[in-house]
Amino acid sequence: MRLKPILAAALAPLALLAACTTPADAIAEEVRPADAAPAPALWRLSDADTTIYLFGTVHVLPDGVDWYDARIAAAFNASDELVTEVDVSDQAAMAGYIATAAALDDPRGLRGLMSEENRTKYEAALAGIGLPVEAFDPYQPWFAALNLSVLPLLQAGYNPAAGVEMALAARAGGKARTHLETIEEQISIFAGLERDYQLTYLDLTVDGIADVVPMIDEMVTVWLAGDAEKLATIMNSEMTDDYLYNRLLVQRNSNWAKWIENRLNQPGTVFIAVGAGHLAGPGSVQDQLQAQGHRVVRIWK
Repeated sequence: MRLKPILAAALAPLALLAACTTPADAIAEEVRPADAAPAPALWRLSDADTTIYLFGTVHVLPDGVDWYDARIAAAFNASDELVTEVDVSDQAAMAGYIATAAALDDPRGLRGLMSEENRTKYEAALAGIGLPVEAFDPYQPWFAALNLSVLPLLQAGYNPAAGVEMALAARAGGKARTHLETIEEQISIFAGLERDYQLTYLDLTVDGIADVVPMIDEMVTVWLAGDAEKLATIMNSEMTDDYLYNRLLVQRNSNWAKWIENRLNQPGTVFIAVGAGHLAGPGSVQDQLQAQGHRVVRIWK
């Protein structure tokens, strides 16, 4: 288990699932036209009275990144419902819940749970990003790990307010709003990890903190180019921890594919925006839908 896939799964959730059989006609639709411009990937599936767009997002971006092209605008404007992973509208409530869920019920504090070697590296990592060594002492290891994953990005100019979901929410107007998960469900993915596993996760995050910004820079570049295959390759590298892999990705993608199948039973046009890695590579949400007989087509231009 290495930092790269775990960090990305936490930030964007970007990763692959086990390979599924893909219908031949769906593969044919994936051939990129010669004149298609580089742009974030967008897909569509539909039946007689329902159209569902699938758009892979990045949750934090630098200010000024131009990704909202004519394809995305046309699909979004035609949709009467916006579906995201969680409700991001009440940031204060989210922050309050997370802080409560992250509280550490142990008088030793976070650093008191670490070995001397890991504590020394952890304290050096905090000092390196300008934080006091006691900054996360009242919190569980998973919370410290997520913060150490995100803070270098914020310091490098990445901005959650510039993320795709926030931008789409600002454009949503009177569209119906639906969420695939609650904030409680998302946080439980991490908060429900065994304590020793959380500490291992934190140790790995500390070891890879210098790689955070270059890694996400590369992922954003690949995402903007619409290269879902390369994105899948990046995310699949060194993903060897089956437990976290299943917890963060496999179970969630399966749940979302079932939600989409059920949504096809209702008329309307729906725009689903989820972390780009859920829509990248073998075993993605699209592959699971195609394995159930649904035809998912990529929109190139």
